[in-house]
Amino acid sequence: MSFSHPNFGTIAEDRVIIFDTTLRDGEQSPGFSMNLTEKLRMAEALAELGVDVIEAGFPIASVGDFESVQEIAKNIRGPVICGLSRSAPGDILRAAEAIRPAERRRIHTFISTSPLHMKYKLRMEPDAVLQAVIDSVTLARQHTDDVEWSAEDGSRTDPDFLCRCVEAAIKAGATTINIPDTVGYALPEDMRRIFAMLIERVPGADRAIFSTHNHNDLGLAVANTLAAVSAGARQIECTINGIGERAGNAALEEVVMAIRTRPDAVSRRPNIVTERIMSTSKLLSTITGFDVQPNKAIVGRNAFAHESGIHQDGVLKNAATYEIMTPESVGLQKNSLVMGKHSGRAAFRDKLQALGYGGLGDNQINDAFKRFKDLADRKKIVYDEDLVALVDDEIVRDHDRIKFVSLDVHAGSHGPARAAMVLEVDGDIRSADAMGDGPVDATFIAIRNIFPHEARLVLFSVGAVTEGTDAQAKTTVRLEEGGKMVDGQGADTDTIVAATRAYIHALNKLLVKRARTEPEALSA
Repeated sequence: MSFSHPNFGTIAEDRVIIFDTTLRDGEQSPGFSMNLTEKLRMAEALAELGVDVIEAGFPIASVGDFESVQEIAKNIRGPVICGLSRSAPGDILRAAEAIRPAERRRIHTFISTSPLHMKYKLRMEPDAVLQAVIDSVTLARQHTDDVEWSAEDGSRTDPDFLCRCVEAAIKAGATTINIPDTVGYALPEDMRRIFAMLIERVPGADRAIFSTHNHNDLGLAVANTLAAVSAGARQIECTINGIGERAGNAALEEVVMAIRTRPDAVSRRPNIVTERIMSTSKLLSTITGFDVQPNKAIVGRNAFAHESGIHQDGVLKNAATYEIMTPESVGLQKNSLVMGKHSGRAAFRDKLQALGYGGLGDNQINDAFKRFKDLADRKKIVYDEDLVALVDDEIVRDHDRIKFVSLDVHAGSHGPARAAMVLEVDGDIRSADAMGDGPVDATFIAIRNIFPHEARLVLFSVGAVTEGTDAQAKTTVRLEEGGKMVDGQGADTDTIVAATRAYIHALNKLLVKRARTEPEALSA
């Protein structure tokens, strides 16, 4: 059986659509806010990865959200660009305006359908909710022929009422029906049962694509996703690194590689360039300031590491003994000596192209090359990981309001540490001196003197990009202000400079976070 869709045409039986919501559901996670430049960079990476749909944001949430969705719609070609809206007319019209520039566009509208949500959150009777489904989809169809409708808290919805809502949405013109496990409550057998029931019972079910969106509160998001696919779901909603509300969403990399690794069990085919998974994951970590845990499936640094002697012996004889997929299949690059202080700009550009940074402009290449030369003067060996950390640290922050200029620190076992800091703030050069209990404390006080703020430092951690005493330090700083939390990252061979860059990165993200005023019911 095949499906006909406004944006995808005839969809073959073995095809599965990948709907990425990193920029919407993922960005709602505490501390994960991105500015416009970062969202565009991430959207470009998602397009290169091969996702079919990019849910670019929630346009009604803030002016910044609207602008970012609109700019992604203007600049990103290939994937369908989707904007989220509640069932309110104002939401739908705002989403329609934001996605209008896209060559392929979608409005994704939702309303809660579970008894718990209808009674306590919406304070609406079921008949009123059903009418809202009809009205919202009908209005959305007046602005695009690709409309997705979601039943928020669908996994806890009464089956008969869920069937009525899905039938109404399809009759009103919805082309995709999404049944989210909004609170991560379901087990795989629940999702399999729900999708099988809907596809069998709902009149007109063959005129829509069924979609699955699972949260990871019980650690079952990927399992629930695969169960839904086995029961007939043809769209998978997921995020890079599994980021999202609370415990996150189904991780794109895990779902895709599970399908690729087990074609005997899952007979579906996504159009994902899996070799770009690792670079996309690392880009998101750099932008958000959140690293994945070492044992994270597919993209964690230990995902292909073997410490056990028995395992190492087996892998050396035949990698398939302990590796069910190859590191190269997800784009993992092993440590390799790549560049030195005598390397030229052309060789540097070629190397960045090989590492997935082919879209950089001349000014960005020049800025990154200058930092590379500085790094090569300080490090004996420059690895691929060093270049990735350097380029991401330099380029991702290109449009930040606060920029690092220089730092001079004096510290030791006698007396307080002193820091002389120079920053560029909104184009103005500002400086300050400060003393503190150690070089990090003095540096952070100097930053506060230049750019006063009330944010509280709640985490400071230091790691290394590669091995050796000359390795680049990779630091993470977490700031909290008024209940809003952000993480920043920085890299440099000087640990204090890396810490400075991380603090400044966090401050810039906090400025973005301050501008957000989220409306109710963001959890679909």
